[in-house]
Amino acid sequence: MSAIIVEKDLCTRCGICSEVCPMGIIVPAKEENPEAVPETSADACIRCGHCEVFCPAGAITVNDRPAEKEPLPAGAGEIPAETLALYLKSRRSVRCYAKKPVPKEKILQVLDVARYAASGGNGQQVQWLVVHNKENVRRLAGLTVDWMRTIKNSSHPMSGYVPGLIAAWDAGIDPICRGAPHLVVAHIPEHNPVASVDAFIALTHFDIAAPAFGIGACWAGFLSMAARSSYGPLLEALDLPAGREYSYSLFFGTPKYRTRGIPRRNPLKVTWG
Repeated sequence: MSAIIVEKDLCTRCGICSEVCPMGIIVPAKEENPEAVPETSADACIRCGHCEVFCPAGAITVNDRPAEKEPLPAGAGEIPAETLALYLKSRRSVRCYAKKPVPKEKILQVLDVARYAASGGNGQQVQWLVVHNKENVRRLAGLTVDWMRTIKNSSHPMSGYVPGLIAAWDAGIDPICRGAPHLVVAHIPEHNPVASVDAFIALTHFDIAAPAFGIGACWAGFLSMAARSSYGPLLEALDLPAGREYSYSLFFGTPKYRTRGIPRRNPLKVTWG
């Protein structure tokens, strides 16, 4: 089965598909052969879609659920540079949440954006666990504190830092997930050398897209330390599918407060090679 479908009547033999193919497997048509069309090796094609979306004539369709092919409307995605810069600079780690939960439908919209994140070899190996129940998020935070108790008097690099966090938890304060109503976990195939980076890219997409949907998120660093340290009770509570492992997570919810400015950051440091 061919990896791509070419509409011969639409193909102008411009060669763009061949040039943008990351695998270098598309053979461009030759001027001396006006009937020629691009061909591919189905085994080597990673179905990334480059040939399809860069074709100015719309002549190519990647043979992967071809019925779902969707053209990009004129002007779509053309965000002014200044607007995009302000949006990204105003991104905050949100740790204060309103009582209003985020509907599952809206979370799915953000995850739908995140599934388009870059992945090695277009592997698309990141999958998601969404902990929607606030009490379940708190339970996971408590298990993280339990992990902290095990390293309190150890040689762990965090041993001197965790007593304050434990004391806060015992006093009724949540320093782990900050009382967030929801948690999203990216999980990946076990022992995969590429997928861990893919997960961080996908989570970053979620983090960046979230404010556009009225969602505020924060990276769950403490919980991730416990999970990535293979703390059994926490991993058992997460109950990821067999053959999958925890990568990282974000806690999130409806922001309680509105961002009204951009904070200072260190001056840009660049070395040109």
